[in-house]
Amino acid sequence: MGPHPAVAAIRLAVRRVLHDILNTVPTSGERRDRAAERLPSPLGSTLVSPPASPLVLVACSGGADSMALASALAFEAPRLGLRAGGITVDHGLQPGSDLRAEEVALRMRGLGLDPVESVSVDVGRAGGPEAAARDARYAALDAALDRHGAAAILLGHTRDDQAETVLLGLARGSGIRSLSGMAAVSGAGGRYRRPFLHLDRQTARKACMVQSLPVWDDPHNADPSYTRSRLRHEGLPALEKALGKGVVEALARTAQLSRDDADALDSWASQAEASVRDATGELECAKLYALPPAVRRRILRRAAIEAGAPAGSLFARHIEEIDRLITGWRGQGAINLPGRVVAQRQGGRLVIRQG
Repeated sequence: MGPHPAVAAIRLAVRRVLHDILNTVPTSGERRDRAAERLPSPLGSTLVSPPASPLVLVACSGGADSMALASALAFEAPRLGLRAGGITVDHGLQPGSDLRAEEVALRMRGLGLDPVESVSVDVGRAGGPEAAARDARYAALDAALDRHGAAAILLGHTRDDQAETVLLGLARGSGIRSLSGMAAVSGAGGRYRRPFLHLDRQTARKACMVQSLPVWDDPHNADPSYTRSRLRHEGLPALEKALGKGVVEALARTAQLSRDDADALDSWASQAEASVRDATGELECAKLYALPPAVRRRILRRAAIEAGAPAGSLFARHIEEIDRLITGWRGQGAINLPGRVVAQRQGGRLVIRQG
């Protein structure tokens, strides 16, 4: 008799991602040639230390989604010749969080994961509590991946998380890139993988229950002072009541369709950018004006970031103001952007630089 359907579903999702990782990391022979330490032997020949198997980490908070992911990784990785480890991040936002993080680390070791780390971070205030915690967490995960030389880190975001992300982007009036939600593969070199984006939250919880895996429910997830919590417990249920079941699936599908469109527009903008610059590299307003707005605004955003504007602080309203220098020119003055970057129109050229 096979595993419970929920367990089978999470294992299959992880197995597919691990196969993808194996297809992107060097083979054993390549690792031996590129990175293995070569030691001279007494006979003058060269001894090559055997290359270690690629390591995949799981980011685990102790919640149902990440515990289900940790258990699936521990089961699947050895069968594919991979090493599996885990990391849990203590944000220090609740009393006893350090002890809870150590308990989560102990649970991961109990699953057979190795190496396992509990890392403490200092959460700032930039962008609000949720954004600050996320930034601190990803910085810790990046450092752990580099420290251990891991091939990737698995994250337990589910289809429900994806639907919430799409709605949050919609509420901000963001563009199509924001509506595309979270990518299945993201980060430098594709270091972050999200195997559960097509699975719902209940499947992960059920998998934990049938495997008798202890689960910790973060009280912040039920705290109405957090926007995502209100959306989860009030917003989405209200939408399902008004529109019927299937809202979460529809939003997740919207994310994928939006991501495909956004990728195509990004590619178009990248190809078109060279054609709207003059011999000195300045952007020509007349040529920018001829482009479709979605393509033009992507070029403007990229130019602002290249000039030093922080991507996380550059919002749609900033790009709209720059765009009006192209489409609604009435002799207006320079536009001040984050990062002390200034955009202004000079003699038919759009100049974006630090002022």
